Amino acid sequence: MTTAPARTAVQALPLTWRERARQWLDSEPVLAYLFMSPGWLILLLFMSYPFFLGIWISLTDRTVGFPGGEFVGLRNYRELLHDGVFRLTVINTFIYGFVTVPFKLLLGLLLALLLNQVFPLRNVLRAALLLPWIVPTALSSLAWLMLYDAVLSPFSWMLKNWGLIESNIAFLGTRTNAIISLCIANIWRGTPFFAVAILAGLQAVPQELHEAAAIEGANSLQRFFAVTLPVIKGIIVITTLFSIIWTFADFQLVYVLTKGGPANSTHIFGTFAWQEGIGGAGKLGMGAAVSLYMFPVLALLSALLLRYVRSQEA
Repeated sequence: MTTAPARTAVQALPLTWRERARQWLDSEPVLAYLFMSPGWLILLLFMSYPFFLGIWISLTDRTVGFPGGEFVGLRNYRELLHDGVFRLTVINTFIYGFVTVPFKLLLGLLLALLLNQVFPLRNVLRAALLLPWIVPTALSSLAWLMLYDAVLSPFSWMLKNWGLIESNIAFLGTRTNAIISLCIANIWRGTPFFAVAILAGLQAVPQELHEAAAIEGANSLQRFFAVTLPVIKGIIVITTLFSIIWTFADFQLVYVLTKGGPANSTHIFGTFAWQEGIGGAGKLGMGAAVSLYMFPVLALLSALLLRYVRSQEA
């Protein structure tokens, strides 16, 4: 009769601060935030700070060698809108981004379908496929620079031997030739990324679905559109969006091959921002403004990517 009230009184005692802290740390929402805090810290230090610093610099007339700089508001952005080289840069970037990606997707898909078949030395070819992607961009760009040489280009030598041309082609000498040459080099480098990603998706396609479709009388092309494509559609979409973002933000390939020339006619956002901000002009504010003009496009593509990923998880 006397033990029950005592037990109730013990249970009613207030928790110590250590017990309250332990309960607080054991709760799932708090634990989740604690696990995410290192990632937030890295994001804050290495991404958020440079991004907001770039926005501030773009609103000033800061130049290389001078730590200060006066606040000029949107003047840099307005001047760029009236700059003929910047307008050409925008056109070049969209050409460079939206012309190369479809070719990389098509060639990568064909290579993935080929390497998904069973044949001798298949694993060797799969490993060799990665070489253009894993070789440093600056190094592979130097190789392309030699291939496009105005005097010693093997392409020109081969075409002359075949009787198709009479003189060497100035691959990087005119805007049209230079942009085509840049796109070819970018396609060569980016195709393995599509091929490897799509090949990984093809490995997940159940063979039973192909066998069932074949029993129903579907040919290879019909099985591809009815069975394979729906399974790898998500990988294709995500890979394509990633490739567009990376191509828009490219720098090394264009800088090594043309440096934006001839006569500033092949600049993309990355090379023109470098030229204005660090290169010949040294206008950090203007260079930051050039880079930030690219932000709305990349933000839109990133939003589409995240929305698609969430729709697939739902």
